Amino acid sequence: MFDFPTESFTRLRRRQFLSRSGTGLGALALGSLWSQDAEASRNGVTPFQTIAPKARSVIFFHMTGAPSQLDLFDDKPVLRQYDRQPAPAELFEGKRFSFLRGHPKLLGSPYEFTRHGGGGVELSSLLPHLGTVADELCVVKSMFTTEFNHGPAQLFMHTGLNRQGNPSIGSWTTYGLGSESENLPAYVVFLKGASPGAGANLWKSGFLPSVHQGVQLRGEGEPVLFLNRPEGVSETARRRTLDSIAALNQTYFETVADPEIQTRIDQYEMAFRMQTSVPELVDLSQESAATMTSYGDGEVARQCLQARRLVERGVRFVELFIGDWDTHANQAGKLAGNCREVDQPIAALIADLKQRGLLDQTLVVWSAEFGRTPMLQGEESAAKCGRDHQKDAFTIWMAGGGVKGGITYGSTSELGNEVAENPVEVRDLHATLMHLLGINHEKLTYRYQGLDQRLTGVEEARVLREILA
Repeated sequence: MFDFPTESFTRLRRRQFLSRSGTGLGALALGSLWSQDAEASRNGVTPFQTIAPKARSVIFFHMTGAPSQLDLFDDKPVLRQYDRQPAPAELFEGKRFSFLRGHPKLLGSPYEFTRHGGGGVELSSLLPHLGTVADELCVVKSMFTTEFNHGPAQLFMHTGLNRQGNPSIGSWTTYGLGSESENLPAYVVFLKGASPGAGANLWKSGFLPSVHQGVQLRGEGEPVLFLNRPEGVSETARRRTLDSIAALNQTYFETVADPEIQTRIDQYEMAFRMQTSVPELVDLSQESAATMTSYGDGEVARQCLQARRLVERGVRFVELFIGDWDTHANQAGKLAGNCREVDQPIAALIADLKQRGLLDQTLVVWSAEFGRTPMLQGEESAAKCGRDHQKDAFTIWMAGGGVKGGITYGSTSELGNEVAENPVEVRDLHATLMHLLGINHEKLTYRYQGLDQRLTGVEEARVLREILA
């Protein structure tokens, strides 16, 4: 009979045994799933793709602050006719606005609108370059949202929820599709101008593994902070350091089976590979003079060109946040200046993708968190008048990636204050984007807090089949 000292012998209770063995089995299962997903991604299909995909990548433009759809896409002759006249009571009574008070006046657009392309897509004179690719555009004039302040509306547009904590649409995309690039992140973010009110929550992974979080590429200085090797540290020395850290992390992972440890290992390896891939990506000297000229100058031009280079290299989701569209005052000057900055590069990106055979497999989305009111905010002078936030009707557009080009979907009332035909809720946009990527939005779920969470939530969301090519 063996006599074990009680001080040196630890007996596992039944619950401890089940807990520990369950964690170990969970780690094995999780490792198996990762292996399957990686192999499926390499073969061009992932377990979540249950529909034939039209698009392989997404380039998502978010105009932070919300430009006026009434001055860019949705011409309202009646609004122009009654410019500076008191607004009808039904436009403001019983409705909530961020800043409008009292009895506001109507504000007509001073810009000329022209129809472009075979489909007659209507665009403002502020967007002459976009008119050259009008036959690729699917303009949706009947978007609406539930939120009328920037932060909650931005969160709702990106995560399907008006508060922090949910994964962004880019994170859901990479979770569902994996990555086709071994040397670059699957989800890349650019920022230009004022940061969004909701901040980094718009590209965070929420409750998904943090490997699905967006990685920001900067326009000045180091493209990715803390990526470069410190001076005096050789590649061999860095490799030995990473191998040692990976071994320690692997040992800890085998003990506790926390998926974030595996994410940490993977991210260290990705950062090591990015030390070579990122400098090559941002080196635009390889581009032809004609290509550089077509995109124009400025930060947005460089970011658009890099977005094309990213999707060429297999990056799944690229998002460009372009700020300073919040025109409560100086509507005319600010809007015109912003349009000059984005019009040529975005049109050049669409043309460039098409010329390279990439537009059919790349979905380009242009959006904001909401629109602007048909009522004047502030004083009547050109320098001081503007438009307040409007949640009930605004415009987005898409191009490539399986949507019909040269069409307009939906319409608004004669004053542009509400949707008149084919309303499109934010979750409908999410469902349609997932469908174009080959994913049934109802099947893309992640178990969290005892529930199968999904991008489109529990409320009904529909795929906009009328706009699909």
